Amino acid sequence: MVNGIGRSGGSGYGDSAVGRSRVPVEDEDRAGYERDLFPHWVDDDRDGCNTRKEVLIAEATTPPQVGARCSLVGGEWYSYYDDATWTEQTDLDIDHMVPLAEAWDSGASAWATAQRRAYANDLGDERSLVAVTDNENQSKADQDPATWMPPYKPARCTYLGEWVTVKLRWQLTVDTAEKEALTTLAEGCPDVTITYTPAM
Repeated sequence: MVNGIGRSGGSGYGDSAVGRSRVPVEDEDRAGYERDLFPHWVDDDRDGCNTRKEVLIAEATTPPQVGARCSLVGGEWYSYYDDATWTEQTDLDIDHMVPLAEAWDSGASAWATAQRRAYANDLGDERSLVAVTDNENQSKADQDPATWMPPYKPARCTYLGEWVTVKLRWQLTVDTAEKEALTTLAEGCPDVTITYTPAM
């Protein structure tokens, strides 16, 4: 069980946020989806570092040296999906917590390109994008928690909270199987309250 406190300041996940319809339940529709409809890895602040590099810098447990054109040297990263530590940035993918295809299915198909660009490069909430082991990101692909969860079991409650946070932040929906999975899986998690700032 978890405890929610409402949309303005935050919400719980699982039984509260999903079960009480703070995340609306609707059928999903993949029609028309193309990854290129979400412009991603851009450099909005024009500091030479694209979104991928910004996340790597922000999430490094040992900071890398940042050189010309945002080249990164050294550094260390922790992938909480599989409890793994990496020192080579090529071993890491930047995962969209709620994958682009899943976002499309659950509301983003109706957005303008500017909104999809903002979603794909969301640095406004650290839970939206996460540096993880590349193989785990590829294993997850575009699946929701009904069909994929992190292999490292102690990470799963954190993952559920971050998933629901992104859905709430971007006013995305869940389908029936996703709702059932979130509600069931959250029953084994401690009471928490998650806060978020609506992006829309």
